[in-house]
Formats: sequence, structure tokens, C-alpha cells
Amino acid sequence: MKAISVKSGKSKKKKLAVGMAAALLAAAVLGGCGNDRGPEDGNSEQGQNSVELDHSEAADSKEEASEDGAPQGEASESGTAQGEAPEEETPILKDAVQEAMGCRIGAAATLSELQDEKVWEIITTHFNALTFGNELKPDCMFGYSNGRCPGTEETELNGETMTVPKMDFSRAEKMLDKVLSWNQEHPDSQIKVRGHVLVWHSQTPEWFFHVDYDKNKEYADKETMNKRLEWYIRTMLTHFTGEDSKYKGMFYGWDVVNEAVSDGTGTYRSDKENPDEPLSQDTHGSNSSWWHVYQSNEYILNAFLYANKYAPADLELYYNDYNECSFNKQWGILELLEAVKELEGAPGEGTRIDGMGMQGHYSMTYPEWGDFSNCIELYAKVVGNVQITEFDMSASEGYDGSEEAKAEEYEKQAGRYRLLYWTLKKANEKEGINITGITFWGTVDQYSWLQSRSNVGGGNTTGLPQCPLLFDENYQPKPAFYEFIKK
Repeated sequence: MKAISVKSGKSKKKKLAVGMAAALLAAAVLGGCGNDRGPEDGNSEQGQNSVELDHSEAADSKEEASEDGAPQGEASESGTAQGEAPEEETPILKDAVQEAMGCRIGAAATLSELQDEKVWEIITTHFNALTFGNELKPDCMFGYSNGRCPGTEETELNGETMTVPKMDFSRAEKMLDKVLSWNQEHPDSQIKVRGHVLVWHSQTPEWFFHVDYDKNKEYADKETMNKRLEWYIRTMLTHFTGEDSKYKGMFYGWDVVNEAVSDGTGTYRSDKENPDEPLSQDTHGSNSSWWHVYQSNEYILNAFLYANKYAPADLELYYNDYNECSFNKQWGILELLEAVKELEGAPGEGTRIDGMGMQGHYSMTYPEWGDFSNCIELYAKVVGNVQITEFDMSASEGYDGSEEAKAEEYEKQAGRYRLLYWTLKKANEKEGINITGITFWGTVDQYSWLQSRSNVGGGNTTGLPQCPLLFDENYQPKPAFYEFIKK
């Protein structure tokens, strides 16, 4: 199987696969699609159905609707009052979402979070899917040896001997062993894993792109990088999903490429996104060394080519990105999806892409619900399946985390989540759109990546407290939780 070669570094605009896409994009302009930047991934490591609450049902009857059918933004009287225990058992989230959407409901967690037994109880009770926050990313696979290669060994690839970096699967395996043990003991309540991520400009050590894996030497050429790319994807997929893997059957999908579209240009992310970020840094937040080597989308196409070659047929392969409802960025994402889709073929011959991962790092104002709905439809027209992969909600401007502010913010947040969930349910009813999963980027508020100050796009630049998830610092469901329970 030959790698895909792109002659020109300039991408060509392609016609959208479906004629109505342009019309929908035009509608997005009229709808005022937000330009807020969404965050990239955070880097920190850290039974039985019960009866629904009566007041949730009462809230349904009170819910107002706008003229176009969308629910109003105000929160309903659905959650428990701040500081009070629920009068009845907490409903089971995964059962409610399965009934309403027929899809998986997941959460992200790091190794340290899984060691918190209260978090583990939340995951095993309310979720049926899990994304590892950091432990399947390239830097973790190389033992967080970001400054220099952790050592090399010889391997074989396509009949040739090559030198490759030593890999460290231990952190991911600790998490997988915990999930595997749960699945074996609870065969009727298994948790599936979403792999995240194979190819990413961030959290990939700079030395990986250089001759002899030494960032002080020149960059490797495209032929060399194609071999490294295929080796890495083969190693990851065979180790975790292969026929002889201990973890065979545990993964339902994998993000093949992550965040390869630029916020600024609306086309492919380049090596010049941030002039203040030198490529000599150990890892990058904005600039792409993948692009620096290839000067084209060739590495993206080859990533999906190799993933299709080595992945089991039932492993879903995704492209994943943030700020996915920005009108400027939609064009770039659509171009990427179509480029991969056009080269689909049998394993070993062509690419495969099964869906779009909309990260869903949103705020109280972004995205507008109409823009959100349009983007779901646009992406589904190309790849069919859509998932919300990193759902969380930045707090209102000026939120200070006080008890008074918290009570008000929880109600606002519930209304916001209600609107977005309603949009997902409506989209899922349309022909050709399959919402196959919703994953929250965390479980309890105190472990959210948004609790740390960050200059990453859409991150917490103020350093003020946040409350972005469905469970509070006391591990209790918030009003927003009940918005996913109501029928």
C-alpha cells in the first residue's frame, strides 16, 4: 500500500458533497454564527432504573417554547435545590439518554481521576462510554519524555527494518484494566472506550519529527515521516484493538486526527498559527510540525489510510475538532472531511472515516442553537455519524464561584444545556443524521480542565472558578443533569 502523496502545498476548495450545504452555511451567516474560540484539549493529569423525580415531570409541563419550537434559555425547575439532597433516588443518566437518543453517553477521565472512587461510582452508574483525558495521546505513549526521545529499538514495517522510539503503555493499561475488570464483573453494564487521539499537533513531542529523533537536527523528510506515522498507528491499534490484544473489543471508536483546522484562516492548521510559539519548543499549543514537514493535508489523508489498514472493521474512525460551529472554520472542517471521504476504499487501499467529533466546548452564548443545528447537519451530510465528544460549558462572564452566584449560574447552565440537548434530539430525528454519542469532558466540576488558567483558545483566561459539568464538587448532580433525564 502506497502512502498518499500531495504535490501542492496549497489546498484546493472542493465542491460540497451535498448541494444544500451551501444554503445551510448561508443560513448560518444569517443566524449569526459565533466566532468565540473553543478550547483545545486540557493537558493536566488529574444497576437498576430508579423512578424519575416528580418535579422533573412537572417542569416539562411548564417548559416554554419559542416560535420556532426551540425551548427558552431559562432553566426549568428540574434539579435539586442548591445544598439539598434529592427526595428520591437519582435517575440513571445512561438509561434516559438511551431512551431519548439511542446513543452512548460518555465521560472523560484521567488516571488520577479514576483513582477517586466517587468519580468511578459516577462513571459506572451513569455512563456507558469513557474517553481517556491524556493517557492515549502521543506524549503519554512516549512516557512524557517530551524533551528527548526515551530510547529506541528496532522493528519491522512492510518488510523493512526501522528504528522507532520506545513506547510506554502503562498508564493507559492501568485505566483499561480497571474498565476491563468492571466489564467482566458487570456484563450487562459494560463501558466502552473512545480512543483519543492518534495524530495531533499538540502533545506530540517535537523530537518525533526530526532526524534520529533529535530535535536539534534537521526535520525528517515526508517519506521518513510516512513510515513513522504508519508504524505509530499500527502499534497503537494492534496493541489495543488487535486480535491478540487483551483489550480486544473494548474500544468502539478512535479519533484518528484531532484539531487540524485553523481558527484564524479557516483552512488547514499550519506551522505559523502563533508567531510567538517557536517550533523548537518541546510541544506545541498552536503550531503544527506535521504541517511543517508535509506542507499539505497529506499526513491527514495517510493517517486515515493507515487507520483503515490496521483498525478492526467495527472500530469507528473519527475526525475531531473544536470551535466547530464557527462559520469561518466550518469550511475548513468540511473540506477536510470531504478530502478523506473521497479517498475511501478497502483496508490497505483507501481511507475510512465514520464520523465527525464535534468537541462541544461551549459557553453561555456560543454557539447559537441554529448554528449548532446547521453544523450537525452539514457534517452528517458528508460522514453520516456525529458525536459530541468533549462537552462542557464555560461559566457566565463575571461568575465568581460564591454560593449566591453558584445557585444562579446552575440554573442558567441548566437552561443552556437543555437548549443544546433539545437541538441534538431534533437533529437525530432527521433523515441521514445519526447522533451516535455524547461525551462530557469530565465528571465533577473540581477536576475540569477549565479550573486552571489557560491561554489555549476558549480556555479559562481569567482564572476565575468554573462549573462546567453535570456533577458538583460534592459529587452531586446539578440542575443541568436533570435536563438530560427529562423525556
